[in-house]
Amino acid sequence: MFTFIIAHIEVVGVILLTLLMAFILQQQRRSPQSTVAWILFLVLLPYVAVPLFLGLGFRKQGKRYAPIRFAQSEPHKTPVHSLDQTFQNFGMPPALEAQRLTFVKTPQAAFEAVMDTIDSAQHSIDSLFYILTDDDTGRRFVDALTAKAKSGVKVRLLIDRLGTLRGPHKALNALRAAGAEVFFFAPILQPPGSGHLSLRNHRKMIIADHSTVFSGGMNIGANYMTDAPNDKTWVDLAFTLEGLAVQGFCDVFRSDWEVASGTDIELTSPAPTIAGNATVQLVPSGPDITEDPLHDGLLRALHMANTRIWISTPYFVPTEPLANALRIAALRGVDIRIMVPQKSFQHTADFARGAYLRDAEAAGAVIHYYTPAMMHAKAMVIDDAAAMGTANFDVRSMLLNFETMLFLYDAGSVAALSEWFIEGFAQCHTNTPHPRLPRKLAEAIFRIGAPVL
Repeated sequence: MFTFIIAHIEVVGVILLTLLMAFILQQQRRSPQSTVAWILFLVLLPYVAVPLFLGLGFRKQGKRYAPIRFAQSEPHKTPVHSLDQTFQNFGMPPALEAQRLTFVKTPQAAFEAVMDTIDSAQHSIDSLFYILTDDDTGRRFVDALTAKAKSGVKVRLLIDRLGTLRGPHKALNALRAAGAEVFFFAPILQPPGSGHLSLRNHRKMIIADHSTVFSGGMNIGANYMTDAPNDKTWVDLAFTLEGLAVQGFCDVFRSDWEVASGTDIELTSPAPTIAGNATVQLVPSGPDITEDPLHDGLLRALHMANTRIWISTPYFVPTEPLANALRIAALRGVDIRIMVPQKSFQHTADFARGAYLRDAEAAGAVIHYYTPAMMHAKAMVIDDAAAMGTANFDVRSMLLNFETMLFLYDAGSVAALSEWFIEGFAQCHTNTPHPRLPRKLAEAIFRIGAPVL
């Protein structure tokens, strides 16, 4: 009898927890795809789903991640583009003209740009990365920071705990000993119900003296940047930026640093105006942004596109609204090209992408499979605007992770990124595989589970 009572209490407890989790899901602003996936998981496997939800299921956490405080350099500036207006309506910094933007397209150029950015710093270096690997590139990066710290430059390094489980810890200890501050973002071991195990900081930036920033899709490691590339080096895209727009990156770093370290940063006055030709707008996304400006802004752009939508992403697992917008745009005759790696290093993402890519192709999109190496660049061109940064075209980047994207509105920058796409397309094939039934069934399962994964 006693055993029956205990079992009954356990069953009732699981049912109540499942109902509570379902209620929380309904209260959060989620895609229908995510809500259905979690509810299905909770109903079918409650004993597994409930603890996973406590660790993975929460999306926006205002108490833990306060909204970024942007030091608007030109509040309520007249928009230069309809996307600029959309993002300003979400509270994003306005697009700024006359910025100096330099594209970084190769592993060698990226390594050189990172070292030059560090070397140029006279007062401060603020670095944030998702992955810092324990290899030659990672150690040389940390050694360069250590040398600057020893010279009296204020050095702060913030790295994601999950992304850098196997970092160069010996070199990091030397960096701390030199006087630098090093913190890990979102430690893995947290109290039950904190729900932020799934919310990773995927942002990447090095800010020198609050006036120059290196950012883009590259982490710190030999796969991404090196002065001795080989056949294992990935294809990626980054940039350096000078001008008032750097202030937005400083604001983002300051916010993330406060979360990880518990201390504030006293920022100097905004970066001096630099004579340049680029018109750019920083659009971050993540739990520290109240709404979903990146996702919703892109959704609007896809629906409004008239001529072209070109996308480069290593992982293509879009939300259903974005997938439908692409399909509708293709049916309208918009030139849609999606460039993905022939095979990524995330097998679950490769399974999940199959049906999405075939659906887009069936509507008229052209899928380009990059074959020379792993394609890791995150970029897009939509009509006369473009964007590049850290966000993949997938559910995780659009609705969960901390990300930053730089939107480009001047003709020169858009043309330069378009040329990069054309060069990439030339190294792709367009033969989308049509798998047999077992593979399709596996893809369907991964597609349903994409919001959970």
